[in-house]
Amino acid sequence: MKTTLLVPTLNEIAGMRAVMPRVQPGWADQILVVDGGSRDGTAEYAREAGYQTLVQQRKGMRYAYIEAMPYVTGDSVITFSPDGNCIPELIPLLQEEMRNGHDMVIVSRYASGAGSEDDDLLTAFGNRALTWLINGLYGARYTDALGIYRAWRTELFAALDLDKDKSYRREERLFRTTVGVEPLLSIRAAKRKLSCGEIPGAEPKRIGGHRKLQMFRWGAAYLYEIVRERFTWK
Repeated sequence: MKTTLLVPTLNEIAGMRAVMPRVQPGWADQILVVDGGSRDGTAEYAREAGYQTLVQQRKGMRYAYIEAMPYVTGDSVITFSPDGNCIPELIPLLQEEMRNGHDMVIVSRYASGAGSEDDDLLTAFGNRALTWLINGLYGARYTDALGIYRAWRTELFAALDLDKDKSYRREERLFRTTVGVEPLLSIRAAKRKLSCGEIPGAEPKRIGGHRKLQMFRWGAAYLYEIVRERFTWK
C-alpha cells in the first residue's frame, strides 16, 4: 500500500521548519504540500525541501483536499498538520493499522493515554460533544471524529462524495464559512459501515503561526451538518 502524506499549510513556516525534518523519507511514498497562499515563505520552504507543492486556488481547508486529490499517487492518504499539533512519529503506526485492513484510522486526542495541550475548555467540550452526537446518530464508536490527523483509503474521497460542493453547500451558506472534510468523512464512513480504527495520539501545542479555527461558525456548521446528514446522503 503506497501512502501520500497530505500537508495543508497557511503561514506555517515555524512549524514546517520544526516538524517536517522529523518526517523520515521512508514513511511516505509521496509528500504533497498544499499551500493556501502563505506570505511567510512556507511554500518556498516546502519547494526548497524537495516536497511536491501546490498552491490552492480557492480558500478553505476542504478546497486544499479537493485540489490536491488529482495529484495524489498513494493508495492511502494521511492528512497531517505541520503546525506542531500532529506528532510525525505516529505515521508508521497509522500505516500499520491501515495494513490491518481498515478503511480509515484516526489519531485520537481523546483516547485513553492521549490528550490535547492545544484544547481550551470550549474546544474540548465541542469536539467531544460533536463526536458523541455522531456516535449516537450513526452507530459509530469514535473517541475523536473531528481531528485532522488520520489515514484513509484514497478512493473514499470520491466514493463518499467529499469532492462535491453540494455535500457542504447548505451549512456553508447558512453560516458563511468554509468547513473541513473530517466530520463528514467520519459520518459517511459510519453510514457505510466502513472499518474505522483509532490509535491514541497526544496533541501538542501549535508552533508559531495563528490558529485558523472559527470556533462558533464551524461548531454551528458541523452541528447542522451532523443532523442534516441523518436525513439526506445515503
